[in-house]
Amino acid sequence: MGNEQLFGGGRDAAQASDCFKRAYRLNGRHLHLDMCIEFTCRTASANSLLRIAMLDLGQNKEVAAHTMKDLDISLLDESTLAFRTRVRAFLRQALPPEIRAAGETERMDLDKEDQRRWHKILRAEGLACAGWPASHGGPGLTDAERYVLERELALAAAPRPMLYGVTMLGPLLIAHGSHEQQACYLPPILEGDVFWCQGFSETNAGSDLASLQCSARADGDTYIINGHKMWTSEGHIADWMFGLFRTATADRKQEGITLLLLDMKSPGVSVRPIQTFDGTGIEINQVFFDGVRVPSSQRIGSEGAGWAIAKDLLAAERFGNAEVSRSLASLDRLRRFCNRSPRNGGRLIDDPHVARRLAELQVALRSVERTELRFLMQGGDALGAEAALLKLRGTEVQNEILTAAADLVGPAIAYHIDDLAAPAGPVAPPEGRYALRSHFNYRKTMIYGGTNEVQRNILVKAVLQL
Repeated sequence: MGNEQLFGGGRDAAQASDCFKRAYRLNGRHLHLDMCIEFTCRTASANSLLRIAMLDLGQNKEVAAHTMKDLDISLLDESTLAFRTRVRAFLRQALPPEIRAAGETERMDLDKEDQRRWHKILRAEGLACAGWPASHGGPGLTDAERYVLERELALAAAPRPMLYGVTMLGPLLIAHGSHEQQACYLPPILEGDVFWCQGFSETNAGSDLASLQCSARADGDTYIINGHKMWTSEGHIADWMFGLFRTATADRKQEGITLLLLDMKSPGVSVRPIQTFDGTGIEINQVFFDGVRVPSSQRIGSEGAGWAIAKDLLAAERFGNAEVSRSLASLDRLRRFCNRSPRNGGRLIDDPHVARRLAELQVALRSVERTELRFLMQGGDALGAEAALLKLRGTEVQNEILTAAADLVGPAIAYHIDDLAAPAGPVAPPEGRYALRSHFNYRKTMIYGGTNEVQRNILVKAVLQL
């Protein structure tokens, strides 16, 4: 796409294009993203932004059918393009309609059996556990293939991978687990037979995770756990938990923390679900431990090494939390809603304020995508502050999109939990069933994995060396 297409014509367009280029060329590695967004959005005129919206909203029928959602084809070699074709054909044929429908309403909280069902479909196709190496049963995909798969799953409204087992614990065990632990715990995750949850946060140890107090006292060849964990997603359906527990008191609070695996059916474990107000139902839980015994063979790494292991895990989690592809799909659904919704004798998209808002969201999201691709393709060094940057800006833009959806649905929106279960009104759009729920529910993405305030602190330390 050329500058004239992207920014329109005239002096404002040239200025906006020049500002974007200057921002992108600056060598402040960790600041590319916000600079690009600020320069572009503040400098481009309303007319320029409308041109972006009209192009990518498909105003001219099929002109931009995939302009917004597709990866730059120049980034893909022939093998990766063939892989994308295979994935698209598979999703058209294999994704169950009822599971797709849940994804199209922005739901993260699929029930256990639907998650297992979809995982086993992926497993049969050789696409489950996409980030795992072939030596541990994964498909052994290249980085480009993994990115394409993640993009196509999102655009097809397929469920996210089983987060805690597939995306988090699996790679952690591959990196830090013993051979015996890998042989014991990886195969049931690979086959979708065991569900995991993460036991990290506590009442007074959320953003400041190192302040956790849930204790694991060594007693011979076991640990005895007492205390509680808070905000445990999927704790009510999980078979096992991996968690951080305090095994010693030290001068530095990050020391004396150990990573343990435990069976949720162990005597002394109790789960108390937390009902959320957003219409999602039960998604998070409190988990209590009363003298729970865990064999030391279920410790990952050495005693006291839990914080160092968890830091690797949290960096990867923050990177995945950008959810660029999911946001692209959400924005596309919002654009289609605005295209078909009547308003004041025309369509909602005909309102220049609406078109501008969508265009600004697109510019912001594309900036996140470009930054994510740069970090993914650079190779070599492990991610540090880059993960914080992507988590911060990715979740902000994601929430801006869902807030816009709630705003633009307008009076048809369901304001009460009971409305979500009631029959839809004869003229209400389907988006009214889930727009407000999604707006509220996705606020959590700016909190879990380290709040966005924490991410800003990480960036300040990395960039300003404070």
